[in-house]
Amino acid sequence: MNFQKEGLYLINKPRGRSSFSIVAQVRRLSGIKKVGNAGTLDPEAEGLLIILLGKEFTRQAQDYSKLDKTYEFEIKLGEFSSTDDEEGEKTKLSSLVPAIDQISQVVGSLTGEIVQTPPVYSAIKIGGQRAYKLARKGEKVEMPSRKVTVKSFEILDYNYPLIRLKAEVSSGTYIRALAREIGEQLETGAYCTQIVRTRVGEFKLEDALGID
Repeated sequence: MNFQKEGLYLINKPRGRSSFSIVAQVRRLSGIKKVGNAGTLDPEAEGLLIILLGKEFTRQAQDYSKLDKTYEFEIKLGEFSSTDDEEGEKTKLSSLVPAIDQISQVVGSLTGEIVQTPPVYSAIKIGGQRAYKLARKGEKVEMPSRKVTVKSFEILDYNYPLIRLKAEVSSGTYIRALAREIGEQLETGAYCTQIVRTRVGEFKLEDALGID
């Protein structure tokens, strides 16, 4: 991979890597000091990460991060996770097996403008500190709710306890929070087992470079 020129690069971030580690790797490979990303992905999430090289491009990070995004993700019913993904402590809640019609109703209710509460284990700053750092210290964190827009939401596959979904969302939408909300409405609990970002604005995952 050649990062000799300043500009915008599309990277396919693998699961298990932080966005910061990708930025650090690109900075090392390119020798360019000003490197940033336009929309962080959690370590457990994978897919399209926009990397910006050089002062001219890093200045535009906010503009790119505000673009709509598309995610394909999988959730598991029947359990609650303290982090809303596989990393957290699991609690079994229910053995109910919802019908596909019930799931479709819930997905429909979460389409359009909705209010969601971001996961406690997120990078949002609370009182100047990252929420996940406070949570890891065992401190109680009150997460502020926010309005977001789910522009389209569809079920790709359902084989209990797993549901595969696709959502086109506004900037600031937490997919893990969507999974939690589905579990709450179905009264079964739910958390994300996989999250893949496939699109940011006009940029697509299929055009991205593998980091290796």
